[in-house]
Amino acid sequence: MKSKSLPPNFSRSETSRLSRRAFLRSTARAGAVLALPQILPAAVLGRAGAVPPSERIVMGGIGIGGRGSYVLSVFLQEPDVQVVAIADVQAARRQAAKQRVDARYGNSDCATYRDLRELLARPDIDAVLIATGPNWHAVASTLAAEAGKDVYCEKPCTKNIAESLALAETFRRTARVFQAGTQRRSLPNFAFAVELARTGRLGKLHTVHAQPLGLKTVMSGWYPAEPPPPVEEVDWDLYLGPAAWRPFNRKLLSAFHFEKGGGFVGALGGGGVLEWGSHCVDLCQWAADADHTAPVEYEPAGNRLHARYASGVKLVMRDDGWLPLGSCPVRFEGETGWVETADNGDIEASSPDLLVGRGAKIGGYPADFHVRNFLDCVKTRGQPRANAEVACWSHIACHAANIALLLGRKLRYDPVKNEFPGDAEANRLRGEALREPWRV
Repeated sequence: MKSKSLPPNFSRSETSRLSRRAFLRSTARAGAVLALPQILPAAVLGRAGAVPPSERIVMGGIGIGGRGSYVLSVFLQEPDVQVVAIADVQAARRQAAKQRVDARYGNSDCATYRDLRELLARPDIDAVLIATGPNWHAVASTLAAEAGKDVYCEKPCTKNIAESLALAETFRRTARVFQAGTQRRSLPNFAFAVELARTGRLGKLHTVHAQPLGLKTVMSGWYPAEPPPPVEEVDWDLYLGPAAWRPFNRKLLSAFHFEKGGGFVGALGGGGVLEWGSHCVDLCQWAADADHTAPVEYEPAGNRLHARYASGVKLVMRDDGWLPLGSCPVRFEGETGWVETADNGDIEASSPDLLVGRGAKIGGYPADFHVRNFLDCVKTRGQPRANAEVACWSHIACHAANIALLLGRKLRYDPVKNEFPGDAEANRLRGEALREPWRV
């Protein structure tokens, strides 16, 4: 139990850090009294650019596969991070991540777990990286927050509207720090384009464009059953977690396999608009000053989907007609100008004057800036750029678009009541049952 004398937002780890500092001070005083020589490594004292242990953020990684391996490497390069544990249901991925961590620190200290709950039970861990499949993101984030951990979670962060609302409520209630892995929020070219839209340099904003990379929904499928491997090799029950049960098939172990393993409802993945929309729609939400709401109308129109905010700003989701600027493009249009940018770092605009002061080009959508923003907020207890509230609403916009696509008709959405007014069919698709014993 936390001491009543501590501020309410102090975590168990912060309390232990105070204890370590007090211990070092008392040890130093004792050494002075006894006049005993003390030789401490420079790293302990924070010299030569090293961060003393009392100031490090102790982290664990959960579900460290392809994307997770990259983001883990970004955390490992930060001098004020100490990764101490990995949890993954697949033995090969557990060991690969452990080897990466141990190589970074020159030891064999990184612990491994099959069950994420064992990692979350460790009182020494301050924060976690969650990079499981999308079926686990919201549940794992909830478990982490309730265990007193801050969370950096890869996208998509939720599978439906109900999970999005629950995620935001959980992080408000627990006062934990949450950062969605929508790292383009922290990249200079996207931030510059958003600033043009938000500061009126394009004139009154009227339309924002996002590329969802596929305006379709794919329902859950079913591969032929294969003999499951030993639980220590792959814990299939934990791999499914809260997702609807299906027989083991090795093809389903890929987090990016959406043909049958991913999809819309009751699936292992997010599918449809959500996969890329959680990046591109998120940026449009930011540009439209809509980080705390979602569009109120969604209408499929051939190979496009048209949405509208209560402010009158239109959101167009489309896969065609983009300038050759790379993946994940966005375009913002106002009454006097437009701007478009994407992952190669270039920015095109209706006038060269709009590009004055754009700064250096950075292409390739690295996560470095986004990870650093998260770590700084862990220390200050501030809100990261892609906090739980921001992620909630950008994901709701994508989920509502998916529902309109699935039903094949125009929908109205009330972002205050979080329902489709008078539409029982659409309202049933706001959430799904989770397998026991998992909850959000």
